[in-house]
Amino acid sequence: MRLGRTRIGFFGVVGTRQVVAAALALVTVTFFLPAASIPAQPMGVGEEEPLGELPLDRAAQTMASKDKGRAVRLLEKDGTVTDLTMEEYLWGVVAAEMPASFEEEALKAQACAARTYTVICQGASKHPEADICADSTCCQAYIARDAAEARWGLNAGSYSDKIQRAVEGTDGLGILYEGEPIQALFFSSAAGQTVDAVEVWGNSVDYLKSVDSPEGEEVPNYHSQVVLTAQQVKDAVLAAYPGADLSGDPGSWFGTPVCAQGETVSSITVGGVTLTGGQVRSLFSLRSATFTVDWDGEQFTFSVTGYGHGVGMSQYGANAMAKEGSDFREILTWYYTGTEVTDLW
Repeated sequence: MRLGRTRIGFFGVVGTRQVVAAALALVTVTFFLPAASIPAQPMGVGEEEPLGELPLDRAAQTMASKDKGRAVRLLEKDGTVTDLTMEEYLWGVVAAEMPASFEEEALKAQACAARTYTVICQGASKHPEADICADSTCCQAYIARDAAEARWGLNAGSYSDKIQRAVEGTDGLGILYEGEPIQALFFSSAAGQTVDAVEVWGNSVDYLKSVDSPEGEEVPNYHSQVVLTAQQVKDAVLAAYPGADLSGDPGSWFGTPVCAQGETVSSITVGGVTLTGGQVRSLFSLRSATFTVDWDGEQFTFSVTGYGHGVGMSQYGANAMAKEGSDFREILTWYYTGTEVTDLW
């Protein structure tokens, strides 16, 4: 029997007829291969064939900022008027009004309070040419981003981002009482309790009641003193209240203070004239109306605790609550009695 010739091929040792058959089959497959399966041009190294556009997942998209759609006209300290978005403005208010080192939930509470206060001001502005001003004694403090970042130095990046998160994290949220935005007043630090609005301004406001506030000795300058001579006290009192009688012993000029909440002075007589704690605070440039006054025979010493008018949200109290685990909603509804945190727009 004659053996056929063999070849060494890709698949090993095969017969001549098998090689021919395989070759014909390969030609046939190649000839009829669909054109779509052959790339028009070679792909580059590492490239993958494009999958085309995927359907958009609406739930995963970032919602447009509500604050960016609201405008604020700001009266700067130099008298110029600047047009800002609500988001830009609130960033500058939070940066100016609250230390950026505070807890993020406290910063969020500040952003909500500032947003709510701004809405109230826009509805009844004190400034015909603007919605609100940058003077904290009139409206709210404000600082431009570049100025704030220059002040923060090496912390500029982290602090700037932190405040941005606080503003964005409360986008469009405000504080409402019975469906209406509130006068979201705030101040620096309390002496254990905030003060009822009626004790400071004579008007009772349902959501501005006295509540406990947890800050204390960790607050910078929590305790302060103002020392004045008898002549300095006499000059200041008579300039503002000429009917006061300061002719006798200086030790008898001040009566026993009446305190409403904690140690905050509600009223006190000075030279026979009854003044509120706030009036005495203003008269002698005290940091708060939580004070005692002593005469040692040569000078008066006012010993003061806390800083600010004492009504509404304590900023250092908010930070203390945040450190204890409270979120911004819990902080706000604690300081503003009977309110809710919800959308303003």
